[in-house]
Amino acid sequence: MADHHEEEQLGKLYDARAARRLIRYLMPYRRVVIVALVLTVGLNLVRQVGPLLTKWAIDDYVKPASEGAMGLDQAFRGITILSVVYILSLAVTLGVGYFQDVLLNTIGQRVMYDLREQIFAKLQSIEVAFYDSNPVGRLITRLTTDVDALNELFTSGLVEVLGDVVLIAGALGMMFYFDWRLAIVSLTVVPLLIAATAWFRRGAREGFRQVRTKIARLNAFTQEHISGAQTVQLFNRERKALAQFSDINAAHLKANIDTIFYYAVFYPLVNLISAIGIAAIVWYGGGQVIQNAITIGTLVAFLQYTQRLWQPIQDISDKYNVFQAAVVASERIFRLLDSEDKITSPEHPRLPETLAESLIATDGRAIGRIEFRNVWFAYKDEDWVLKDISFTVEPGESVAFVGATGSGKTTITNLLMRFYDIQRGEILLDGVDIRHWDLRKLRENFAVVLQDVFLFSGDIAGNIRLGNETIGESRVEWAAREVRASNFIEKLPDRYAAKVWERGAGFSVGQKQLISFARALAFDPRILILDEATSSIDTETEQLIQQAIERLMVGRTSLVIAHRLSTIQRVNKIIVLHKGEIREMGSHQELLAHRGVYYKLYQLQYKEQALVAASD
Repeated sequence: MADHHEEEQLGKLYDARAARRLIRYLMPYRRVVIVALVLTVGLNLVRQVGPLLTKWAIDDYVKPASEGAMGLDQAFRGITILSVVYILSLAVTLGVGYFQDVLLNTIGQRVMYDLREQIFAKLQSIEVAFYDSNPVGRLITRLTTDVDALNELFTSGLVEVLGDVVLIAGALGMMFYFDWRLAIVSLTVVPLLIAATAWFRRGAREGFRQVRTKIARLNAFTQEHISGAQTVQLFNRERKALAQFSDINAAHLKANIDTIFYYAVFYPLVNLISAIGIAAIVWYGGGQVIQNAITIGTLVAFLQYTQRLWQPIQDISDKYNVFQAAVVASERIFRLLDSEDKITSPEHPRLPETLAESLIATDGRAIGRIEFRNVWFAYKDEDWVLKDISFTVEPGESVAFVGATGSGKTTITNLLMRFYDIQRGEILLDGVDIRHWDLRKLRENFAVVLQDVFLFSGDIAGNIRLGNETIGESRVEWAAREVRASNFIEKLPDRYAAKVWERGAGFSVGQKQLISFARALAFDPRILILDEATSSIDTETEQLIQQAIERLMVGRTSLVIAHRLSTIQRVNKIIVLHKGEIREMGSHQELLAHRGVYYKLYQLQYKEQALVAASD
């Protein structure tokens, strides 16, 4: 199981700092935000009208009419007018609230769109080594679940908190205007509310962090086992996988239940505190009414304003939950966005002299001379994968790397394309250290055909051109014909528009390899890398594409990694690797004559092939 230590060690950012950074995402939409703020303030000011109308109705019409000091018709007319005004205020509230919700949700969706774009761009550009220690499921959580957690913050969090503040300020203002003593009585329970909120804040923050950690684990495990479903079923690991999933799922359940505990205690506690506050108002205010210090209308209005006071306080507490969930999610998102890109283009890239002199003719691409000078490399600490590697590949030359699994063959090509940086030595392309090349320019010179071909969802033509609009249909079809991929493509009902499902499901291994060869040829690389490119292809298919591969190598620097030594006999040079060191170097015939490591590998494969042929 992937290491989730990083999830358990989430740093504790200050809420204010996270909030300031989140607010920066609103800046492109500040005009819309300002309109939403104005609507929110206006909406909550209109909401103050109701209790005031109630006071007027009771004190100016209901009480005088009940005491006979006013005629019933006059009282009815007055109450009717106040009722119409109240209905109009509700209509205004409805209309303004509609536009406010539309604006806030639009802002929230726009911010999420921008944030997802930023995260995806980061994931596409960050060095390959990053994925060695970060499970795909966890990264998908950043892009989906964590971003969704920010939606409510931007749609009903920041702006509506301001509205709640306006509502509280308005209610308090009216309460102090009516009777300052009664207002102070209503606020006596505020210390209790502050204490309850502080307790809830501490518990909820940790609860949200645990929930986010567990959902990331859940996503990572699910993604891994869906991708490996065939292997799970092949080795009858369904029950074991389900047991592991149940443990992770149970941990997620427990984290949610632990968080629910704080909700279950906090909200009833707030309701109890508000009830105590209302009881204090009724006790003290009722005595004031009996003593004719205040009117009944004032007391009723006071109770309504108290509701308007406690409701936004509860809403702010609820918004704190939203804010807390957003802060926890933002911690994880910003941790990803702030992760240092260790492999970047230099501030002032260098061009090789030969390239600079013929920039127009070469279209900005390399000539293709490769040199490794005393290269040492380790993926971790000083566990060296390559040790003091030195060799030179001339432009247009073909070189093959052979050796046992783990000898460093694929590592050499990864270092050449600068997916990783070396610890010691130099790697030069056309006489310039690759660390001085612009990354985009450097990688434009390579085409790679891997053993495990990756095809994207779409169609065959799209997988050959990979979004490069300069590669037209004619070149796509030409490349497919050259590598014999057209033999099966043109038999499909939709030919080059044939649907490609996720990872090329529905195509054989050989067919996917042929599409990959067509892709490499269509891009016309200066340097071609074949990494075990024919190891998964049957003998008949291999024979069909061998001539195409040889033509593809003409005029290009070619690096070939192959287990089948029969496929590399015609290369200019063979480099034999063993435990990260170069043991032998020379042509096929030279190495056989030397009777060293290569000779033994060749003899071993020859015997294996002879045994297979005999058994057939």
